[in-house]
Amino acid sequence: MNFIRNTFAILMGLGITGLIITLGIRAFPQWVTFEAFAPFEHWQRFLFSMKDDKAFFGFLLFISGLGTTIGGVATAIIVKYAKVAYAILIGFIMLFIAMLDVIIFPYHPTFYKISIFLTFFPFSWIGGKIVEVIYERNKKKRIAEKMNKPK
Repeated sequence: MNFIRNTFAILMGLGITGLIITLGIRAFPQWVTFEAFAPFEHWQRFLFSMKDDKAFFGFLLFISGLGTTIGGVATAIIVKYAKVAYAILIGFIMLFIAMLDVIIFPYHPTFYKISIFLTFFPFSWIGGKIVEVIYERNKKKRIAEKMNKPK
């Protein structure tokens, strides 16, 4: 049962991360050079049109970090054990996808290629730590309430 729950958590985290990145790219109408909802259907043409726009790639790093944080939080909430590890797995999978993107499409600036390594792992780790801290506080609060309960 835990395998199904953990698999669902990973898929949910990746889906949330992808949705946030997609919505982030669509947030600025001047960047939209495609008709479909998801920019990934026309990614090569889209990246070619953005290859000289450093602000876009900076924003893409920011929105990727935000997406992996929220995806890591969602994953850590769903899994039962090893919350931070599963959140970091979201960062690893997103880093792998970003590395494939950089290898396949040659339109990324150098700062983006370097910064993806500094974005996905730390932000997904932060997402997992947020959930871990909240769960630990709630656990300590429940223990304190049980100890202070009048008999």
